[in-house]
Amino acid sequence: MAIKRLAGGAQGRSRAVVHEGRVFTVATAPDTSQGLAGQTAQTLAALDQNLADAGTDKTRILSATVYVVDIAKKDEMDAVWCEWIGPADNWPQRACICTGLAGNTLVEITIVAALPD
Repeated sequence: MAIKRLAGGAQGRSRAVVHEGRVFTVATAPDTSQGLAGQTAQTLAALDQNLADAGTDKTRILSATVYVVDIAKKDEMDAVWCEWIGPADNWPQRACICTGLAGNTLVEITIVAALPD
């Protein structure tokens, strides 16, 4: 089965890869001057675009991993995430990990989603 790669802005990385009915995608906020809630909203908007470009949407997310630089502020990210993800029918498996990120990036999110049948 073919692998489709959607080019990203960073050298050596794709913003999404499509293979065997699944989409693997990642995003960060383009404007890192905002706080965690603002960066989370930007990141989710970028993921919406990545999923659409790959042929799916957030209702088909299977798994998400959220990386934050300050776990004490996780509630700020969660508030934006919960508004974005919608009703319980859309809730994927999700983990949140505290880690260092490059520059002023406060959040990075990776997602695995299913393509429509």
